[in-house]
Formats: sequence, structure tokens, C-alpha cells
Amino acid sequence: MKTGIQGTRIRRAAAVAVTTGAMLAAGAFSAAPAQAVTKPTIAALGGYVMNNATGKTLYTKAGDTRRATGSTTKIMTAKVVLSQPNLNLDAKVTVQKTYSDYIVANNASSARLIVGDKVTVRQLLYGLMLPSGCDAAYALADKFGSGSTRAARVKSFIGKMNTTARQLGMTNTKFDSFDGISNGSNYSTPRDLTKLASNAMKSSTFRALVKTKSTKQKVTTKSGGYRYYTWTNTNNLLSNYSGAIGVKTGSGTQAKYCLVFAATRNGKTVIGTVLTSTSSAQRETDAKKLMNYGFAVL
Repeated sequence: MKTGIQGTRIRRAAAVAVTTGAMLAAGAFSAAPAQAVTKPTIAALGGYVMNNATGKTLYTKAGDTRRATGSTTKIMTAKVVLSQPNLNLDAKVTVQKTYSDYIVANNASSARLIVGDKVTVRQLLYGLMLPSGCDAAYALADKFGSGSTRAARVKSFIGKMNTTARQLGMTNTKFDSFDGISNGSNYSTPRDLTKLASNAMKSSTFRALVKTKSTKQKVTTKSGGYRYYTWTNTNNLLSNYSGAIGVKTGSGTQAKYCLVFAATRNGKTVIGTVLTSTSSAQRETDAKKLMNYGFAVL
């Protein structure tokens, strides 16, 4: 009798075990696989995103197609200045009438520098990167180029920009201006600009510049007094994208709307570029899509 009861118990236990195993197996086979992240569609004609830590490509759309860059060119302007040996960021530069005349002649974006004011190199860099001042770019090129005439110094500075591009392996890039107002041959690619920005972000001074939303700077006037310049960053991602840390906007007749961008989340940084987007709002939308995708596939 005991044997019969024990046998029944054993058969029941075996049945439960088989049923449980079947359920576990069924669960294993019916579990939904992890969904692949959908590659985004952007309006910009060119786009690129990479893992800033490794340089690994995360997304590309015509990443090596040469296009006009607009004021994203100023990333290289800042890079060349910050690479100068024995750089003194507190050295003062006197604003020349030539710089303001250039702004008027080209209807260019401006830091609204006032002729005769003495502005430090650091302040010029803020004026360059936040309001995208072409007058600040001109002042920096004049200051850090070599030559006995302003034209020679500007030409020398642009030469330094191209030399730096070659050193960084930017094989599809050429600069013919210090600010992106092209003379017919100023171009780069999403991949090259991203490579440039990644390198520039190694500088703590550059990082501080491009993550600044706004700044108020005290400068010395021609008469020895002082005034304040207030500059606001044209990169709205700093205010409307969590983790955004830079980098630079750009626009122009040929360039349309461009944006070099970077963001850090959970200790990981993605960095990239969109070129030739359709509006200032759309370039931000494009950049957000690419950063979201970048973080999703990291």
C-alpha cells in the first residue's frame, strides 16, 4: 500500500516537473526579442554621429560628401588660436574699424565689437563661439596670423587652419575664410567636422566656451573707461537637450542650416554634425534624432 502511495506521489511530482519545465521552455521561446533601434530620418543632406571616446561611427548620411559649412568653420578658428604656443588668453586686442566694416559689407553675424575697445583673446573667443561674431573671427585672424599687413596675416591664419585640417586627417576639408563666409572654396564634411570638434573638445578652454549659454564681459573702452558686452549662444540645444555640451551652429546661402553637436549622458559622449538642413529649428530636430540614436546604440 505504501508503495502505491509513494508511486502516485512520484508520478505527480514528475508531472509537475514536466509541466513546469514545459512552461519555462514555452516562456523562453515566446519571450519577445529585443527590438532593433530604428535608424532615424533627417532633413539635413549630410549627417554623422560617433562615439566620442572611441571614434566609432554610429550613424552616417553622406558623411563624406563635401558641403558648405557656414559658421561651423569657426570651430577651426578657435582650434588654431588655442593651439598657439605660449598663448596668453588675457592679451588685449584693439578693435579695428576694418572688423566692423567687414560685418557691414557682408551682412555678417556679429559680436558687436566697438572700434577702439580693448578686448582680451579669451573675450574674442566668446564673441566668436557664442553670437558667432565674424568681427571676432577677423580680430583673431589678424592677431594670430603672420605678416606685415593685415591681408598677409589673414592669409597666414587661413593657412594655419588648412595645415591643422591636414594634421587631423580631415581629407575632405578646405578653408578659404576665417569665419565660413566663403570665397568660393570653403567646404568640409559631416565626418571631418565631427573629427575636428572631437579634437577641439580636448581643450578645457574650448569646452568651457561652447557649453556657455550666455556671458557678460567687461572690456576697456578707447577713452580708458569700460563697458559690458553680453553674448548669448546661438546653440539652443544647450537649453533644450539634456546633457548637451556644445558645439557650434552655422548657416549661409549655400550652407543652409548646420550644427555640430555633442552631449554626455551616463558618462558617455556622442558627437556629430548635420549639414545643409532646412531651417534653424530643423537642424536642432535632426541633431536630437541623431543624438538619441547614438545613445541608444552605444
